[in-house]
Amino acid sequence: MDELLVYRDLLGARSEGFVAMQYSGFTQLKPFFVGTRGEVPGDGMLIANGPVGRFRARQLGVPGKDLTHWIETHKPRAIHAQFGLGGALALPFAQKFDLPLFVTFHGGDATKETHYRKRWPVPTIYQRRMDAMVERARLIFCVSDYLRDRLLARGFPGAKLLTHYLGIELPKKPALPAYPLRSPNILLVARLVEKKGVDVAIDAMAKLRSEAPDLILGIVGDGPLRKVLEQRARDSGANVHFFGWHTPDDVHARMREAAMLLIPSRTASTGDAEGLGLVTLEAQTVGCPVIGSRHGGIPEAVLHEQTGLLFPEGDADALAAAILRMRRENGLAERLRVAAFDRLLEDFDAKKQSAWLEQILVSLSEGDQR
Repeated sequence: MDELLVYRDLLGARSEGFVAMQYSGFTQLKPFFVGTRGEVPGDGMLIANGPVGRFRARQLGVPGKDLTHWIETHKPRAIHAQFGLGGALALPFAQKFDLPLFVTFHGGDATKETHYRKRWPVPTIYQRRMDAMVERARLIFCVSDYLRDRLLARGFPGAKLLTHYLGIELPKKPALPAYPLRSPNILLVARLVEKKGVDVAIDAMAKLRSEAPDLILGIVGDGPLRKVLEQRARDSGANVHFFGWHTPDDVHARMREAAMLLIPSRTASTGDAEGLGLVTLEAQTVGCPVIGSRHGGIPEAVLHEQTGLLFPEGDADALAAAILRMRRENGLAERLRVAAFDRLLEDFDAKKQSAWLEQILVSLSEGDQR
């Protein structure tokens, strides 16, 4: 089996299970993960030791003895870099060892203005290498059409951009769980940062205090805005509980108990935006209906009135109205969650999406084996 060198600078981040999942359906290529920090998921290695090693690998593009030996011994088929910055960091290795380069963009790497606004007097690594990375790449994958459009607007060549949904891992015999009809629990799962729009959800819950006092919003996740958001909830009197970070199994357990999942994401002041919103797919897997904002790639995962409900980005009044509708309209939640589950099986099965990715990587690197 041929090897595939997978570059992710920070390996094993607990919020990035989707990275390894992209290779779950591979049968022809064996992924080997490399980066400069973190924990290696499965086969792979860290290619830097301390600040000096990271500087050499990142700023100078020096692969180091271990990676050089591995590449010369295993002769990987190609490099698949995760995130735009990962593509820039992997570029010198692709050039040095004459390897085909593929890059996947996930969200903020395509939308954040800080990534593309030239920093003076010293541009970032990404800015210095972006043009050469795009030129070198055989193909650039985007996790949604929204991200593809954003990169097109930044001048990336359309012929090199391809939308590739990541998908979600499904059981061998997927079945739609029962819906908790009388549950007052509303769920929000997110890192507590500006982009996730948690303040919009809190404001919506505050508006529902008198009309639906039984409803409870549970927020799973942590982040730099937690204290600010907790204070906002207290000041507003909204019925909101902060649960902190959960394991994936615990998240799924809460989703099974929830009447609905909220995804109120919005564009951050930096330009950061959602690529797709994988938590949407996780909720649909366990039969939890979703209300999401018309933001980023979310409308590609949630089809309004078909597989969920959408509301205008940042509009707490519209979100409150959607919550009441999901709660009170007879048969709505059941209709939406059934349709969402069926679409999930068709379009977002991680094994299918992974197999398609492998087929593309193999076909576009034909003739490069040495």
